[in-house]
Amino acid sequence: MRIALAQVDVALGDVDRNLRTAAEVRSQAAAQNADVVIFPELMLHGYPLIRYDAGLAIAADDERLRALSAGDEGRTAVIVGFHEDAGPHTYNSVAYLDHGCVLHVHRKLYLPTYDIWEEHKHFSPGQTLRAFDTGFGRLGMLTCNDAWQACPPFLLAQDGAEVLFIPTNSVDSRAPEVIDTPAYWRDVLRAVARMNELWVVFVNRVGSQDGLEFWGGSCVVDPTGTIVADAPVKQEALLVADIDVAAARRRRRQLPLLKDARLGLLVRELERLIAEGGNA
Repeated sequence: MRIALAQVDVALGDVDRNLRTAAEVRSQAAAQNADVVIFPELMLHGYPLIRYDAGLAIAADDERLRALSAGDEGRTAVIVGFHEDAGPHTYNSVAYLDHGCVLHVHRKLYLPTYDIWEEHKHFSPGQTLRAFDTGFGRLGMLTCNDAWQACPPFLLAQDGAEVLFIPTNSVDSRAPEVIDTPAYWRDVLRAVARMNELWVVFVNRVGSQDGLEFWGGSCVVDPTGTIVADAPVKQEALLVADIDVAAARRRRRQLPLLKDARLGLLVRELERLIAEGGNA
């Protein structure tokens, strides 16, 4: 499976411009025989949302969205983030588009609401988490902060995901004495790949907005936790990498961690914690 990581800048609120950028980059990826091109979180709408018009949200079946995976480059599927209009609720969503069709939509589950991040003002949290089948294997998607929780990657791996895509909007550390964001992300990504024995594809944007600088650093991590492809920091890039999806299955046979998950035990203890006042 050949993947193209589109580490690009994004224009806040300019959906048409971002659609043009996505279409141009997809053509570049197709010219390099990429099977899938992956864009950052909220690629079509931008981030952060301090001065953002919520009326720009689009439906998951919007013709402009579906058109990104149609045309002469039809062999190249597209993973793209957008602000989803779903009636009374809107979501921070990522769509997997293939041959002009929406194959799967992931709605961000964990919305950061601390420091300057106020996603709960703009989005509802997603309520489901599923892996999905493609011609390349069974895939999963998480959005940025979702991957900083222990359970979502584990659940997708238990659902059969062999490749995990993580589109992100991550900025340089605002409080480096508290957290070195790029280093923390690398540790998280390697741990997710190792513990769940799958490929991890991390795609971050670049550029600046409202005094925040997005650092890029998109990368591919194999099922042993080794970074096998790495984009530059703070500059646009189209990183193309070949991955052997079956390596996840081989790793799971070599070190069979996932089959020992004891899901029933986890369900019982989670129900107990919820009953004792945990956040459901």
